[in-house]
Amino acid sequence: MGMWVSLDALWEIPAEKRIFGAVLLFSWTVYLWETFLAQRQRRIYKTTTHVPPELGQIMDSETFEKSRLYQLDKSTFSFWSGLYSEIEGTLILLFGGIPYLWRLSGRFCDYAGFGPEYEIIQSLVFLLLATLFSALTGLPWSLYNTFVIEEKHGFNQQTLGFFMKDAIKKFVVTQCILLPVSSLLLYIIKIGGDYFFIYAWLFTLVVSLVLVTIYADYIAPLFDKFTPLPEGKLKEEIEVMAKSIDFPLTKVYVVEGSKRSSHSNAYFYGFFKNKRIVLFDTLLEEYSVLNKDIQEDSGMEPRNEEEGNSEEIKAKVKNKKQGCKNEEVLAMNSFLCFFLFAVLIGRKELFAAFGFYDSQPTLIGLLIIFQFIFSPYNEVLSFCLTVLSRRFEFQADAFAKKLGKAKDLYSALIKLNKDNLGFPVSDWLFSMWHYSHPPLLERLQALKILEMQIMFTLKTNVMKDFQFLKLYVSLLHISVHFLNENLVCA
Repeated sequence: MGMWVSLDALWEIPAEKRIFGAVLLFSWTVYLWETFLAQRQRRIYKTTTHVPPELGQIMDSETFEKSRLYQLDKSTFSFWSGLYSEIEGTLILLFGGIPYLWRLSGRFCDYAGFGPEYEIIQSLVFLLLATLFSALTGLPWSLYNTFVIEEKHGFNQQTLGFFMKDAIKKFVVTQCILLPVSSLLLYIIKIGGDYFFIYAWLFTLVVSLVLVTIYADYIAPLFDKFTPLPEGKLKEEIEVMAKSIDFPLTKVYVVEGSKRSSHSNAYFYGFFKNKRIVLFDTLLEEYSVLNKDIQEDSGMEPRNEEEGNSEEIKAKVKNKKQGCKNEEVLAMNSFLCFFLFAVLIGRKELFAAFGFYDSQPTLIGLLIIFQFIFSPYNEVLSFCLTVLSRRFEFQADAFAKKLGKAKDLYSALIKLNKDNLGFPVSDWLFSMWHYSHPPLLERLQALKILEMQIMFTLKTNVMKDFQFLKLYVSLLHISVHFLNENLVCA
């Protein structure tokens, strides 16, 4: 009887208060769950102080310890930054930060001669102030991560001046894209009638495709230098490999990422028969500014084909050789989201729950529904995409094995993990929830390489240049993601 009384009392609470309480409760539930998982993984970092037997012959204890300490520092930083973010978000909700910022935007519009009827103008001012607040509050954390953690472990290559210039440039470019796109989206929603969600979905779809298409040609060069990969053996091998698996490659670029970090990356972009590949210079030893600086400091001449096996050079740059991280292709679910938005946008209690009693601005409705109301759906979707991505990674490894590259992939995965100070041991629950790429040991086990084959590969690779192997593995995974693109986007 007592339980039924409590339930009746709960339903007597106004709907807007129940919604607000549910949003806060879910937010803290997710945070506590994430913290629980992080602590499980942190326990692994603390207690696993020796190289696992599976890697005993192929991973030295010094690299293993560096990786362990790096991940411990990142874990500590993640805990405090996550706690701050959760507390900040809670305080903003509790003290009416969103309606306050909306009223402040209205005052700015009044000063400029725009009345309440100019809702889109007020929405753009709101977005500008909100993103400025986010940038300023996140700046100290970004500075600490870059100049303390990344610097301590040898990855940061930025100066403070470069960092600040980069941050300002990113903010300006973001506004140049965000504000026009948002204004058009809000306009479409307002004039779209009963089926506005279809037009809004089509608009966001087109914008997404355009941004993906122009990113590397027009947006990314604002921050980094892009140059075509010069003619030579490397480019020829890339083109041959792409052709052998029907990858419609048109151009290959090298981006100067070493001025920002010694981490490396590779990605492709484009649609249909017009695919382009972008390689970070840290992926290619002979193009990296970092490696050139090391060679100049040590009095060595730049590398060429004949010098590729020099043990002296390998010893001097061994901590600068980089592996690859692959970009994941994520499914679009905006149509469903806009449809549900159309269903919910008329519910005044949603606006009242967040302090909007007298007005229901469209932008605020987007914020409330997409960020707060859809939170449970977004968490489930994120987990499903993580599972799907891991499945694709295993398929990529199986594809490599089918091509006869299992031994090369096996040794390359180990080396890439070492280069980026990845920790090879993971808590199973943390890994399942967070890792879009399977942990190293799981991938090695899936390859099922015999020990004699492993040792033979290791002895052979001592006398070889690893750079093309790194590139091969990177492009191999990119190609498999391309083959699965239609499935993912479905």
